[in-house]
This record gives sequence, C-alpha cells and structure tokens, in this order.
Amino acid sequence: MATKVMMEALSPTMEEGRLVKWLKNVGDPVKSGETIAEVETDKAIMELVARGDGILRARLAEEGATSVIGAVIGVIAAADEDISSITGASTAPAAPAAPAAPAAPAAASAPESAAPSTPAPAVSPTPDVAAAAPGGVVRSSPLARRMAAERGVALGAIAGSGPNGRIIRRDIEAAATAAPVVAAAAAESTASARDSVVTTTATKPTVVASTAMQIDGEFKDVALTQIRKTIARRLSESIGPIPTFYLTSEIDMTKVGQLREQMVAAGEQFKVSVNDIVIKAVALALTRHPECNAHWMGDHIRYFSAAHIGMAVATDDGLIVPVIRDAHTKGIGQIGKDARDFAKRARERKLAPAEYTGGTFSVSNLGMFGIDQFTAIINPPEAAILAVGATETKPVWENGAFVPRQRMRVTLSCDHRVIDGAIGAKFLQTLRQLLEAPMMMLF
Repeated sequence: MATKVMMEALSPTMEEGRLVKWLKNVGDPVKSGETIAEVETDKAIMELVARGDGILRARLAEEGATSVIGAVIGVIAAADEDISSITGASTAPAAPAAPAAPAAPAAASAPESAAPSTPAPAVSPTPDVAAAAPGGVVRSSPLARRMAAERGVALGAIAGSGPNGRIIRRDIEAAATAAPVVAAAAAESTASARDSVVTTTATKPTVVASTAMQIDGEFKDVALTQIRKTIARRLSESIGPIPTFYLTSEIDMTKVGQLREQMVAAGEQFKVSVNDIVIKAVALALTRHPECNAHWMGDHIRYFSAAHIGMAVATDDGLIVPVIRDAHTKGIGQIGKDARDFAKRARERKLAPAEYTGGTFSVSNLGMFGIDQFTAIINPPEAAILAVGATETKPVWENGAFVPRQRMRVTLSCDHRVIDGAIGAKFLQTLRQLLEAPMMMLF
C-alpha cells in the first residue's frame, strides 16, 4: 500500500516547513525510519523520515518550496503500484535508480548545492553527506556549499576540518580570504552580518567581524526563511497586544569582574563569561520573586518555581533563544558550558525543539557590541525579558573621592498584565544585590 510522505510538525511551534534537500531520488528504495529529506522548521534544520517501505515513486515538492503541515510532498509505493489517486496524474511503474555518474576531477568539480534545477537554499549547517565519500562526492555542510557558491570557492580544492574531513564554514572562510577563486562571485555574497552570539558582556566594545550584504542594482529581494517568519509573527504578537513598561537600573559590576578573573585564572574548567554570571543571578532573583517568573495564559497567569532562562543567540537567519533549564540549581561553570554548547549548536541549526522551548524568562545581551542600553521585546507567553548592556569603567564618587568602577545598565521589559512596577523594581533590586556581592550566589 502506498505511503504518503507528508510535511510533518517537526517542532512544537512549526506551522509550515521549507524543503531544503531531498536525500532520495525517484526510483530509490526506501525503508521505514530512513531519512529521506531535510526540512527547515521555524528554528532548525530537521530530518524527515520515511513512514513506510518501498520505492520513492514521486517527489511532489521541489527543493526550496514551503509546504503547510500535513501537505503531501512525496509518495512511497511498490514499483508497480498505481499512485495516480495521490499524485493526481497517471503514473508509470518506477524505473530503477540510475547509477551515479563518474565523478569529475576535483579541480573542475562544482559545489554540491549548485544543481541546475534549484538554487542553493540559504540555510545553516546540518548533518549531511559528507569531503571524500564513495564516488567522489565532496563532503560538506549545506552552509559551506552555499558560501562556496557565493564566493567562487571550489570545494574540491579544500581540505575539510570538520568531522570525517567534512568541509565546514570556517574552511570556506579561510579559503576565500587566502585566495578567492572567482572575485565576481564574492561580490554577490548574501551572507548575514550576524555571525556572533550575543552571550557575553565585554568591558570594552568588541570588534566583531562580519560580511556585509552586497546589493547589485537598485534593490534586492530575499525570501523569508522559516525562522524569520516566526520572528515576525511572534514579535507582532508581543509589541502590539502586550502592555509593556520598562525599568532601567545601573549595577556595579566591579566584584563580578574580579570573580570572573579569579575563575579564569583557576583553569580552563572555570572559564565563564560575565553573561553566565548574570544568568545565574537572574535565576536566583526569580526564585525570590516568582511574580516575574511567569507566563500570561490568556485567562490565567502561570507562575513557575523553577527558573528556565532563555538566552538570546544571534544566527545568520535570525534570533534563536535556547533555554538553560533549572539555572537556579546549576553552578556558574555549568551554566557557562551549557551556554557555549547551545550557542554553537544554535548557529549550526542543530538544536532539538526541547532545547529552545519552555523558557520562563529571557536574557538578551548586546554588551559585546558596545551597546550601553536598550530595550528588548518580550517573548510571549513569558512576562518579562532582561536587556543587558556593556560593562564600562566609570568614575564613581565614594568616600569623598572619585574611584573607577565597572558599571552595567540593564533594562527589564515587563508585561503589565502580569507584573506591576513595584514588583519589577524589587526584582531588579535583588538582581543588583546579587551582582554587586556575587559571593551571595554561593549560598
């Protein structure tokens, strides 16, 4: 019996998916549970698996096309089975898969994503066929192939530094910097300028390397990715309907800086960022002020005893907020490890749905970009988000003299349906106390 290949809900918030790549051709044998395609959800690149055995008889969605949940995008059936009732057209028995053509010499090979039928989708890395596979296929991530095509870099001439020799992003960047193969292709690069993770606060603005978008002609239209669609929808749900007010406080971070220096000096295993310490302090403050650790549920408010902190991470395609669960129970070192792991996998679009859902409160840090102060938009149904600015050395009047102190501004965005001004102010008071005397976080 024929099996429909359907666009599945691969994440809790997914409403539609974009077919990034077919991993099976028409005529290929397929087994139940075998990965047959890669799909871009609203947060990551996920694997779509077959739900039946047989032969892939039809591919009803092209690579790059977007389909709603439940849409039929392919058909698996026996070789001689009539599938016209599914495809809507008469179908001949499936022909066996054609043998792969001999590989071209490496110097003349084109990027794997440069198939003439469809343009390379703008996606971030995900598990893929990987640098010298059988048959001469160049192992590379989708992002690496896209960057190679945009910058005119021949994949066959690059030694990959990823797992099993796979070519990854940094290999393309290194090759393009050292010796661009086609200068004209580099001018057409559409790489995003947001390559860095917003997870640390620097005492001085950090210069962040980026690749600016190039626009040839009067304008350039770029189709929305699934993550950008989700960002647009959720922010529309937030800034308009939610009655938001903002509270700003300046905190003395001198002792936090001293604590961090001591931890770094103690060894690599104690290496943490200022933002890791901020997340710990936020989590502890929330346990003391559960009124701020809440969700607006429409007809009721849900308060949480555990602090699951979402940390905003910038990726090429938009913002993702992985969640550090039970941050109030974790040591600063463990929070740092979790944050680095999440940031890395968020950039690679490898987070599982459970890792970016279920947050009770969020932290967004732009300090590393030299931003002194800003307001962040609440991520519904959460009731608040903390915007963290840069740590700066300022003269502070103490005991009859000016002394240099490390100061940082934070702004709390509050949903007034859940949090009143006094409640938000008390939360910030507790946060300030913890950060100005970080030893309190050890008890």
